[in-house]
Amino acid sequence: MSSNKPAKLTNILILGLGGVGYYLAKRLVHEGYAITAIEPDNELLRHADGDIDARLIQGSAMSIKCWKEADAEKMDYLIAVTNNDAVNMMSCQIGHRFGIPRKIARVRSTEFGSTDSLLNARDLKVDLIIHPEELAAQEIFRLITLQAGNDVIATAKGQIQAVATRIHEESPLANRKLKEISREYNEFAFRIVAIARGITTLIPGGNDELLPGDQAFFMTSNKNLPRLMQLTGVEQQSRHRVMIIGGGLVGRRLAELLGKTVKVRLIEKDELTAQELSFALKNTEVLHGDGSDSEVVVSAGLLDMDTFITATGENETNIMSCVMAKHLMTSQDIRKNGKQNNKQSKCIALVYKEDYVVLATTMGSDLAVNKKILAGNKILKFIRRGELISVAHLHGFDAEMVEIVAAPDSLITRTPLSRIGSYYTGKIMIGGILRGGAWQVAVGDTHIQNNERVIVVCMSQHLKDVQKLFFV
Repeated sequence: MSSNKPAKLTNILILGLGGVGYYLAKRLVHEGYAITAIEPDNELLRHADGDIDARLIQGSAMSIKCWKEADAEKMDYLIAVTNNDAVNMMSCQIGHRFGIPRKIARVRSTEFGSTDSLLNARDLKVDLIIHPEELAAQEIFRLITLQAGNDVIATAKGQIQAVATRIHEESPLANRKLKEISREYNEFAFRIVAIARGITTLIPGGNDELLPGDQAFFMTSNKNLPRLMQLTGVEQQSRHRVMIIGGGLVGRRLAELLGKTVKVRLIEKDELTAQELSFALKNTEVLHGDGSDSEVVVSAGLLDMDTFITATGENETNIMSCVMAKHLMTSQDIRKNGKQNNKQSKCIALVYKEDYVVLATTMGSDLAVNKKILAGNKILKFIRRGELISVAHLHGFDAEMVEIVAAPDSLITRTPLSRIGSYYTGKIMIGGILRGGAWQVAVGDTHIQNNERVIVVCMSQHLKDVQKLFFV
């Protein structure tokens, strides 16, 4: 088998350091790629200069002089993620003229790039088109249609499942160290691979404790998923009534996706937009009102809803509205049942600052979705082809789940997992391994062999450390 060592000298030109451009530049520098960025805004450049080890050029993406200064003809990838769709698409034409082999463009409009568009990706000289709002809407749709847990990620062709759930006061796992949990519940193999607490993500070790309020990701084999759900108190659920706050690009698209199978009620603050949406969304009940006002959402039927989603253009509104909704829905559970019924209602917030993602999930949202991270990870997946089999972001966590092959004589193959060393504690956890044709959950005495496929969970900024472990 050929070495899966990543190309360390890959040159990437990024156009635009606002939003997804900055996120990508930071991630790619961490992973050892050579980054050059063109950005006209002085403030963004100063911020990036103090935080990212990249070559930064002040100027316009439409300036050929800037392209020449960036040595565009030496680039392996072009990533055009300015705030202007037309500039991004034209940049790919320019990149084509400079001979850049692979070109990526962020385009908000869904009228370009598909096979049946007037101008498809081939016409635009683009290898990958990213529609961030569409990605966010599709991901929230996936999360809503899950039958269990706050998030379920299937990997290894569905043989390994990662399930996210909140730890409540009454949970038998609350206030217990992970090594104690492992000793007591040893009838089947599972691992707690990530914990979101406050504004922090933990890749936990045996001495770490699960606390009430934590959002935890559990990993187990597909056959043991029902037993894990029973242990964690996750119940099978169905979502039939959804309330969306905000009728922008994400809220509108989500209503379109859900409307044919789920009862959807959308609240929009702007009266003209609400009128337009009421005509455009045939399968959605559209109401005009302020979705951050508790009286408005209660009178609109919040307490009858299964799922509450905030998709306005404001971080604070989305996060705090979810906190309010969760409180109101939980209070109703207590009044009706005498206790909190934590398995029924689900609150999802669209969050624009990645620093707020973990905060949102621990304040009250069951899930926080960030379109910048979704778009960035799709681009990263495209660039990493051949290096990593798959990468999935864990929503509400600053962490990734990676499927990778252990190169012969790599560090990971030289010793059992329990002896890998303290350097990786809190950064990386080996979750699963393909052995004998079947996936199994990895444990401390597992010794990974040459060319075995492995599932790794790591802090987002430590993906480079995963590569050091698995590549020669």
